[in-house]
Amino acid sequence: MDENIVISIARQYGSGGRTVGKMLAEKLGISFYDKEIIRMASDESGIDLKLFGKVEGGDSVKPSLFTKSTIYRGKLHQPDSKEFISDENIFSYQAKIVNDLAEKESYVIVGRCVNYVMKDRPNTLRVFIHAPWEFRVEQASEKISGSREDIEKFLLKDDKRKQEYYRRFTGGTWNDATNYDLCLNSGKLGFEKCAEAIEAQLKIMFGK
Repeated sequence: MDENIVISIARQYGSGGRTVGKMLAEKLGISFYDKEIIRMASDESGIDLKLFGKVEGGDSVKPSLFTKSTIYRGKLHQPDSKEFISDENIFSYQAKIVNDLAEKESYVIVGRCVNYVMKDRPNTLRVFIHAPWEFRVEQASEKISGSREDIEKFLLKDDKRKQEYYRRFTGGTWNDATNYDLCLNSGKLGFEKCAEAIEAQLKIMFGK
């Protein structure tokens, strides 16, 4: 049902976007989804979970042989199709899962280009969470071992991966503010205030 609220969160690594998403879901008493989506899409499609991971990681599995564009349009290829395990079909199955979930419940979701997949869906709040470089390095250093140089290389690589993934399946730019309803600097606000800001935006947009 369209009255279900979906909050999609895109985020830079080290900005705490996932933490904010979990906080928000707990505050609102709704579900939180992240990598569970690829397992659900694998279960539904029968496509090996490892292939979903490869596409997400930037390693092409089987690019589409017939379409000029890889941009998501909602089409699903069936098991007898040569494009069944194409990168595009793998993305489309994830999109199907997030759309199916929206029919059943309100939820918060991180990543998966949901801001694009649901760009025309009512009751969808599309959020981008970013942070200053130093803040991201500091946050990342708590999760990644290695020198500062290693961490910085990882962040640059992750930004590039997300840009390429987003461009491939949406045709747009991942960190372009015009693709979102709300952009938040977690380095200045902190995670709790980010969650509060999203709550406030929900009330402004939907009265909820």
